[in-house]
Amino acid sequence: MPNPWTGKGNPYTKQEVRDRLQAVVNQKKAIIAAGAGTGISAKFIEKGGADLIIIYNSGRFRMSGHGSTAGMMAYGDANAVAMEIGEFEVLPVVEEIPVICGVHGSDPRRRMWHFLGKVKDMGFSGVNNFPTHSIIDGHFRNVLEETGMSFQKEVDMVDLATKMDLFSIVYVGKPEEAVKMADVGADAIIAHVGTTVGGSIGVTNASASMDDALERTQKIVDAVKKANPNAFLLAHGGPINTPADVKYVLEHCKGLHGFVGASSLERMGIEQSLTNLTKEFKALTL
Repeated sequence: MPNPWTGKGNPYTKQEVRDRLQAVVNQKKAIIAAGAGTGISAKFIEKGGADLIIIYNSGRFRMSGHGSTAGMMAYGDANAVAMEIGEFEVLPVVEEIPVICGVHGSDPRRRMWHFLGKVKDMGFSGVNNFPTHSIIDGHFRNVLEETGMSFQKEVDMVDLATKMDLFSIVYVGKPEEAVKMADVGADAIIAHVGTTVGGSIGVTNASASMDDALERTQKIVDAVKKANPNAFLLAHGGPINTPADVKYVLEHCKGLHGFVGASSLERMGIEQSLTNLTKEFKALTL
């Protein structure tokens, strides 16, 4: 149903968001979810026809000219930043498509049930687990796991969101993480294969190859299909950057329903269009 006070737009129930996405799949079209770090990004991403908008704290850094990984660092309160972008920038300008809030589920300072209540009251239709410890590995990941800031806290957050009738679209890096999320009712699961390549601040040597990305994505898709065949499955990150890349992945990864783009849509669009437009102006002569 539409917003009961305005007659259109957010917030939507969990089932309403699912129904919207299922309608896209039924039309044999790819689901496209897009990250937005500013109101103007969200406004024109919606005009472009995206199915979901996701707000991450990393969007603020990305649109300030910094790498998205800044959102994983102690450069601000991730939960507060996402709520602020939603309240003052994105939710006021989005007309109709669902808006999802990036939630740092392992934040030890939050009573997560209380915070998710605020997310819902703000008008968000769902949650995403970002910043996520699923993309941290090695010794530091082990330290986080053993000191109470584990990936399981993100799973617990999604479990709460499910009980609170919030749609959930979540990042995972491994099949076992995907199964944990599927088991607590995650509606859409994103195979995150690393920081996006390309542009002025994308990675190069730190990215997976396309073959590796396909293999990792397929393993996650296969694991989720067994755990919860009703979950939507999406690709993200690494070498999967352009529409052509996404087309290739959709053709070669069985069971995938779409793509989540943050840098791929928001940052790349700004970098290319502003650079080219400025060059056109500067080519003018007196």
